Amino acid sequence: MRILVISDAWHPQINGVVTTLTNTRRALENSGHTVEIITPDRFRTWPCPGYPAVRLAFLCGPCLRPLIEAFRPDAIHIVTEGPVGFAARRYCREKGYAYTTSYHSHFHEYLKLRAGIPLSVSWTYLRWFHCRSHRIMVATDSLEQELASKGFRRLVRWSRGVDTELFRPWGKTFLDDQRPIFLYAGRVAVEKNVEDFLRLDLPGTRYVVGDGPQRRELETKYPNVRFVGYQTGEALARHMAAAGVMVFPSRTDTFGLVMLEALACGVPVAAYPVRATRDVIIDGRVGILDNDLRQAALKALSLDPQECRQYAQQFSWEACSRQFVENLVPMRMRTD
Repeated sequence: MRILVISDAWHPQINGVVTTLTNTRRALENSGHTVEIITPDRFRTWPCPGYPAVRLAFLCGPCLRPLIEAFRPDAIHIVTEGPVGFAARRYCREKGYAYTTSYHSHFHEYLKLRAGIPLSVSWTYLRWFHCRSHRIMVATDSLEQELASKGFRRLVRWSRGVDTELFRPWGKTFLDDQRPIFLYAGRVAVEKNVEDFLRLDLPGTRYVVGDGPQRRELETKYPNVRFVGYQTGEALARHMAAAGVMVFPSRTDTFGLVMLEALACGVPVAAYPVRATRDVIIDGRVGILDNDLRQAALKALSLDPQECRQYAQQFSWEACSRQFVENLVPMRMRTD
C-alpha cells in the first residue's frame, strides 16, 4: 500500500509524535508498504510564537497539492491539526477524498496555558477539524472516552510501542553523580509542568533531559539541577538507564511515550494519577502514581527494575503499525 502521512511535527523536533511517526514508518516499510511523510521542512516556515524552535508552514496549500498528487497515495492520514494538516484536510475535502486523522496532543490545554485561549474555542476547532475524518486514531481508552464525551465520533485505537533494543538496561555508571538520581525527560515547557519536579525536596541528584522555551528560566532558578539538553539515540537511552526513577510531572499529556522508554531501561516511573499515566502505568509493580509527587518518587526507588523491563517488552512498534494500517481507508472511497 502507498501510504501518505501528513504532519506539522517532524525532525528536528523531539517529541512523542515524531518518535511515533519515525518508528511507525520504519515498521510499515519493513512490512512492504511505501510510506511518504509530508512535513513543514518541505515549505517556507515561520517560528511558532512563544516556541521559536518549532517551525510552522502557513499557507502551504499550493505547494502541498502537487506533492500529494505526485505520490499517488492509496490512503491519506493527517496526523496534526496545524497549518500543514489544515491544508491537507482542505485538499481532501475539495477533491472528495477520504482520509483518516489522529489525535495526539491536548493543544487546547497548551493554548490556554501559553496564550490564554479559552478551552471552548480550541475544542470547537478540534471538533471541526476531525469531524469529516473517516476514523480518528487515539492511543488510549481514556482518551477515547474523553473525546467521545466532547462530541468526537468514529474513534479507533492506535497504540504506541518502544524500541526495546535501544532502550534497555545499559548500566548506572553513565551518570557519575550522587545517588539516587531522579530524571525528567521531555520538552521543557509550561504545559509539561516540569517545575513540579524541580521543586521537590529529594535526596541525591535531579536531571532534566530535554530543551524548550522554559529551559533558560528554570536552569537559572534551580542551579542544583543538571540540565543536559536534548539527547537522542543511545545517549538518551543511557541517560535514562542510569537513573533510579523517571519522574513524569505532566498533567496534560495524552500518552507519555517517555514512560515506556524508561521502563524498557529498567527504570520505574513516578507520576501524578492522571489520564495519561493511568493508561500507561497499569501495574503498580512498575510505577507509583500519587498526587504527592515526592512520595511517588521516593516509593518508586524500591520497585524492581526487572519487572519494569518485562512490562515494557509487551509493547512493540510492529503491533502498532498493524493497528495503523487496519484503521486506514482507501482515499477514493465515497465521502459524504
